Amino acid sequence: MIDPTDPDTDPRAVIVAGRTIAMDRLAARDRSRGELLDALARRRFPEDVATVVVDQLESEGLVDDERFARTWVEQRSRAKGLARSVLRMELQRKGVASEVIDVVLDDVDPDAERRAAHLLVQRKLRTVQGLDQSVQVRRLTAMLARKGYAPQVAFDVVRAELDADHVAIESM
Repeated sequence: MIDPTDPDTDPRAVIVAGRTIAMDRLAARDRSRGELLDALARRRFPEDVATVVVDQLESEGLVDDERFARTWVEQRSRAKGLARSVLRMELQRKGVASEVIDVVLDDVDPDAERRAAHLLVQRKLRTVQGLDQSVQVRRLTAMLARKGYAPQVAFDVVRAELDADHVAIESM
């Protein structure tokens, strides 16, 4: 194995080793530029070498932070029902630039986000039925808050779903 910190190591061999590590990461799933730079830093690759490797991958179209962010937002909002605020934090942790995050999150439909909140509450309602209504409200709004929904949105959605649930129960 090549020691990237050894000054006697051929610089081309260090770049090839860094590229191999980055490609292995990309084989598992798409990665952000920041994730790849972090992975190389953890393996003690000098910053300039890591930058060269990631720049090459970016120029080849293998690394694209906007594509990565769009895919991440789509998957996480669909699978977990996460709101923009949590998605923003996750993308920041992945090393995506603020400008890219802003562009991607501007495309998130607020109505779709609200529908996702309604679906989350509808699924969770089964687990809180039979509890006092104040406990239901607290648990459901807390669940939405953990997923990044604003307090007013959380309360509005929970109230609407509890009212709809109450009407459905009365009509039975």
